[in-house]
Amino acid sequence: MSDEPEAAGAATPPSVAVFRPADERIDDAAELLRSLGAAPVADPMLAVEPTGATPGDAPTVVLTSKTGVELAAEAGWEPGDAVLVAIGPATADAAREAGWTVDLVPDEYTSAGLVEALSGRVDGERVEVARSDHGSDVLLDGLREAGATVTETVLYRLTRPEDAGESAALAAAGDLDAAAFTSSLTVTHFLDAAEERGIREAAVDGLNDAVVGAIGPPTAETAAEHGIDVDVVPDDADFEALARAVAEAVGRD
Repeated sequence: MSDEPEAAGAATPPSVAVFRPADERIDDAAELLRSLGAAPVADPMLAVEPTGATPGDAPTVVLTSKTGVELAAEAGWEPGDAVLVAIGPATADAAREAGWTVDLVPDEYTSAGLVEALSGRVDGERVEVARSDHGSDVLLDGLREAGATVTETVLYRLTRPEDAGESAALAAAGDLDAAAFTSSLTVTHFLDAAEERGIREAAVDGLNDAVVGAIGPPTAETAAEHGIDVDVVPDDADFEALARAVAEAVGRD
C-alpha cells in the first residue's frame, strides 16, 4: 500500500450565471463557460417575440443583433442596394450567412461605436435602424445629431420568461460565484425576478460578494444604478470576451 496521502478531489468549478435567450445561444454560452472551467447556471432572462416587421427602405440600414438579422431573413427581407451596417461580428456573420454583403462594422461594438463609425457618412441621408424594442436612444439621438433622418423598425420584443430567476435565488443564498450580464435588460429582469421572490436585497448582496461582469459600459451603468458592483467589463462588447473575462476573474478569487 502506498504511504502517499490520498489525492484530494478536484476543485469544484465556480458557478457562473449566464442570461442569454432560451435558444442555441444559451446552449453555446453554457458550453463556452464549461470549456473555461466554470459551471454555468443557464438562466434565460430574455424571450424573443417577433413583431413580423421587416427593415424599412433607406440608403443605409443598421442592424444591431444576430436575432434581428435572422428574423429579417426569415421574413424574406433583402438589403438590396442599401449600405448594410452591423453592430458587431456576430451580427455581421449572421448577415453574411443570409447571403448579404456587410459594408460596415464599427471598431467598438456598441451604439456609441455605430454613431462614431457613421458620423460624417450620413449627413442629409436617411438611415433605418432595425432592432428590438429595448434599443438604446444613444444610437438614434447620435445619428440625428450627425445630420441623418432616422427611422426605427422594431423587429422583435424582449420579455422575461416566467420561470427565470434561478440565479437570483442562488445569489441570495450565497451560492453564486459570478454572473455575466449581457445587456441592461438582463440586469433589470434579474432584479425583477428577485423582487417577485422577495429576495431582491439578498440577491444584490450576493452578487456583490461574487464576480459580476457586464458586456459593455451601458450594462455596467445600469447595474451600478441598482447597487450592483461590476468587476469586469471586457474591451470587446461580445459574449465570448465577457465569458473569458469573467472566468479569468473568478479564477483569481
